[in-house]
Amino acid sequence: MTESLPTPGVPAPDAPTAQVVRVDIWSDVACPWCYIGKRRLETALDRLAERGFAPRVEIEYHSFELAPDTPVDFEGTEVDFLAGHKGMPPAQVEQMLAQMTQLAAAEGLSYDFDALRHTKTLTAHELLHHAKAHGRQVEMKERLLKAYFEEGRHVGRVEVLADLAAEVGLDRDEVVAALEDHRYADDVQADIDQARAYGINGVPFFVVDGRYGVSGAQDPAVFVQVLEEAAREAATV
Repeated sequence: MTESLPTPGVPAPDAPTAQVVRVDIWSDVACPWCYIGKRRLETALDRLAERGFAPRVEIEYHSFELAPDTPVDFEGTEVDFLAGHKGMPPAQVEQMLAQMTQLAAAEGLSYDFDALRHTKTLTAHELLHHAKAHGRQVEMKERLLKAYFEEGRHVGRVEVLADLAAEVGLDRDEVVAALEDHRYADDVQADIDQARAYGINGVPFFVVDGRYGVSGAQDPAVFVQVLEEAAREAATV
C-alpha cells in the first residue's frame, strides 16, 4: 500500500538533497514482517541497479515498539506470548508462525520461533540510535534482527546488545555506558512521536523522501516503483 503522507505535527527528518532518495523506516526488532520488509527493499534496490537506474539511497531506521508492555525477561515461548497478547488459541498461533517461517525462508531468512527469546525492545532501539551516531545503524539493525529471529539471542539485555554491537565495529564499553545511562531515550521517544504524527499504527512503514508512505512488507515491485518516482522527482530539484 502506497499513500501520500499527512503533514505531521512533529518536524520530519531533513529533506533529501537533489538526486538522493531518503528512506526512513519505522520498525521494531521484534517484528517478523520488518525483517522480511528489509529484504524486499534490498531486493528492489538490487533490481534498480541491474536496470542501470540506481539513485543514491540513504536509509535510516526509526523506533517503534509493537508491545511496549512486554517484560524484559518474558517467561514463556513465542506461542505463549502471542496467545496471551492477541487472545488467540495456541494451535492457531503455531500455524501462523509456521506460515511466517515459510514466508521468511522465501527471502533467504531462517526464522527459529522455538529458540526466540521474546523481550522488550526499548533498549535495542536505544542501541540503534547509538549505532546511527557512529555510522553503523544499518549494520546494527541487520545484526539485531538476525540475532532475534534466527539465533535466539536475548536482545533485551545490555550485555548481549553490547556483544552484538562489538560485532559490527562499535566500542563495547561505549555501548554499555550509553545503554546504562539511557542517553538516547529522548531520540527513541521522538521517533515514536513522529510515527504518531504520520498516523503510523503498524510496522514496517517506509517513508520515501518525506512524501510517500509504504505500509507493510510490500512486494519488491512496489518499492521499485516508489523509488523510481522519488528519484525522478529528486533529479528535477
